Amino acid sequence: MAMMRLRREDPRVVGSFRLHRRLGAGGMGVVYLGSDRRGQRVALKVIRPDLAEDQEFRSRFAREVSAARRIRGGCTARLVAADLEAERPWFATQYVPGPSLHDRVAEEGVLQAAEVAAIGAALSEGLVAVHEAGVVHRDLKPSNILLSPKGPRIIDFGIAWATGASTLTHVGTAVGSPGFLAPEQVRGVAVTPATDVFSLGATLAYAATADSPFGHGGSEVMLYRVVHEEAQLQGVPDALAPLLRACLAKDPEERPSTLQLSMRLKEIAAREAQGLVETRPPVPRERIDTDRPTTRYQERPARPAASARTERLDRGERTERLDRGPERRPAARPKSGRNSGSRSRPYPARTPGRSGPASGVRTNGTGRRPANPRLLRQRIVVFFVVTLIVALGIAAAQKL
Repeated sequence: MAMMRLRREDPRVVGSFRLHRRLGAGGMGVVYLGSDRRGQRVALKVIRPDLAEDQEFRSRFAREVSAARRIRGGCTARLVAADLEAERPWFATQYVPGPSLHDRVAEEGVLQAAEVAAIGAALSEGLVAVHEAGVVHRDLKPSNILLSPKGPRIIDFGIAWATGASTLTHVGTAVGSPGFLAPEQVRGVAVTPATDVFSLGATLAYAATADSPFGHGGSEVMLYRVVHEEAQLQGVPDALAPLLRACLAKDPEERPSTLQLSMRLKEIAAREAQGLVETRPPVPRERIDTDRPTTRYQERPARPAASARTERLDRGERTERLDRGPERRPAARPKSGRNSGSRSRPYPARTPGRSGPASGVRTNGTGRRPANPRLLRQRIVVFFVVTLIVALGIAAAQKL
């Protein structure tokens, strides 16, 4: 939702809320972004001065705000606070972040059938709660539906009664926007929950086609089409067209209820979403490159059959290698140390006759070979013989 700076004539504080930005203006007044002392953000609407002086408007406004307080959930912006006795009455609802359905379609284009059905199912389910509270919206249209991260939300519910350039010019009748009004609203007949069903059908048709089902034109032309002409649903997906046409029936008795509409739209949303998954192209399997080493998850390429001569040569070569003994590979030259200034000398190559840590001889865990018993006995004998010779030499020297 676009925000604008506060104007000089705009209030800075209303009730216990501090105002920060303008969110928009409508037939009833101006909507502001405000916050309370705890930081909770609200959308606060201040009624126009001329309407505030109308006692009939104040009485109706008070009744409908009281009814709106009873709404719980239902995809609506919850009413937070209101002052009906103020010089300019106002009410604050929960602030809903996200663009309106009108802005979404204008910026990104029409919605797919699955998304239109999902949004419609949530909105019709929300209208069930609104109607159970004794409230009829009477001005359901794309700009009054916000697409929040948690789902669509209905704003300005049940209290959209005013006169102005963007609404009906017939004073005393229920107010709405041409192109989304129900025929009974134009005739001045009492509205019912079926009135919101008609407006929701026109709103969903707009989401699928980016246009009102009754086209464009002046207010009088649009109102005449709503009452006397059939809705134009060219461009609406086939899965949605029959249901939306039923919503746009001229007779309120022929329209589905909000509960029936919610169930049908849920079925369509699920079916269309499944169809989108099935129509996606299959992911191609990764081609095995025989030039690269295979992994345990890849199928190794079949080895070509060798000729008889090749097999004989292979067997002869293996026999010759066994006769000559294992090949001796030169020892790898160790790398020099990182901080060493001179190149280290290569280690001498190990021979099969010598034993060491690298020759396969077991060690005692310290890196040294275990003592050979035979070599140990030889060293002990040599030690005693040398000791005896030295002792005899010392004795002979003392006698002289």
